[in-house]
Amino acid sequence: VLLPPPREENQIYWDGIWITFAPVADQSAQYLHVGLDMINYLSLVFMVVAIPLSFGSTWMLDTLGLRITLILGSWLNMFGAMIRFLAMAPSLSAQARYGVVMLGQTLGAMAQPLMIFAPTKLAALWFPDHQRATANMVASMANPLGILLANIISPLVVTTSDQIPTLLLAYTIPPSIICLLATAGIRRSTPPTPPSASAESSGSEPFLQGIKLLLTNKAYLVLLLCFGSGIAVFTCFSTLLEQVLCVKGYTNDFAGLCGALFIVFGIVGAGVLGVYVDKTKKFTEATKINLSFSALACIAFSVVSLMPQQKVAVAAVCSLFGFFGFSIYPVAMELSVECTYPVGEAMSTGLIFVSGQVLSVLYIFLLQALTTQLTESSLSTCGDTVLSWKLPMMVMAGLCALSSCCFVLLFHTRYRRLEAEEQAKYEAEQRLPASSGECDAASS
Repeated sequence: VLLPPPREENQIYWDGIWITFAPVADQSAQYLHVGLDMINYLSLVFMVVAIPLSFGSTWMLDTLGLRITLILGSWLNMFGAMIRFLAMAPSLSAQARYGVVMLGQTLGAMAQPLMIFAPTKLAALWFPDHQRATANMVASMANPLGILLANIISPLVVTTSDQIPTLLLAYTIPPSIICLLATAGIRRSTPPTPPSASAESSGSEPFLQGIKLLLTNKAYLVLLLCFGSGIAVFTCFSTLLEQVLCVKGYTNDFAGLCGALFIVFGIVGAGVLGVYVDKTKKFTEATKINLSFSALACIAFSVVSLMPQQKVAVAAVCSLFGFFGFSIYPVAMELSVECTYPVGEAMSTGLIFVSGQVLSVLYIFLLQALTTQLTESSLSTCGDTVLSWKLPMMVMAGLCALSSCCFVLLFHTRYRRLEAEEQAKYEAEQRLPASSGECDAASS
């Protein structure tokens, strides 16, 4: 049975801020009087901001603890949402409005690394070894849950560009509630009694020494690059899904449905894999198998997304892509801690996140650069600008397949944290008979 931590430690994060505009990119571009590339920048800012701030976030989690980090992140997220809504004031010019929206997005982007690095730390500090992967999964899936809601809410609320202010007002409410819950409810960073031997030494390595250990760990570097590439592919998929599908006549509602299926099946897959890995400890095998199936699903999407009137096939492929892809995330985060122990959990997972953000920026720029404008398309529901995504989707599938193959062939590691806990348990058992003998002698 998974024993939850006290109520105040539950991980809550609303990531609808990042993906707000992507499901309704055309209407957003019309309302803000900018091109689609400028709408993509509203999502891209999350990757750009996260790169430098991730190092500070890992230091905060390992040094200042969960409580301060999560409360600060919730306040930044709330202020970002409010500023975006204030940008809809009629007195602002079109140019100023986009700038204020970008400011709100930037504050939300500053909150993201503070929140998204926390699940592995939470699992390590509050749960024993047979519950960590499941706990990490539950906390990590709060992030895609926000993306899921955004993929459903945005197309439902926005059918014309005039409804963008209503959408931003709706997106102000969840961060405000979450901020109040976090501020009033989070009381402590660690439990009174550590649940495992590794929890007692969590984050024990100094920051710079930890960075050095990570960069000299071959297995970790393979995980850093390969899984970082996987994160980048998933980011590109979520950001560009609506723009890719509209060219072949698929509506925003259908694109939102595909995004929702992608995440729902991902959460289901993560739940199944988390429980399995907690029981078997087969972190490496589970990650390699699911990453391989994710690459196959990505290749399938690059084919079916270019076909008109194939709703069932597109929806099925998006579901499979999410089921195998999303389920990797919490297990891979646990795997990063296992292969780098005793480096702090936030540091080992944080660098992977940075890798994912750097590659996300590069991949999105690359895929956008590879698009070509179509003179006409009778099927398109994209609005004025119609782009061909055939070559970009082939490249995305190739990048996903390459990173998967490299990981399967090159990644090998020991489970250092589990070994340390087994050693600590053995030493404790060895001391116990000696202590009992001393007590018996004293009694005699």
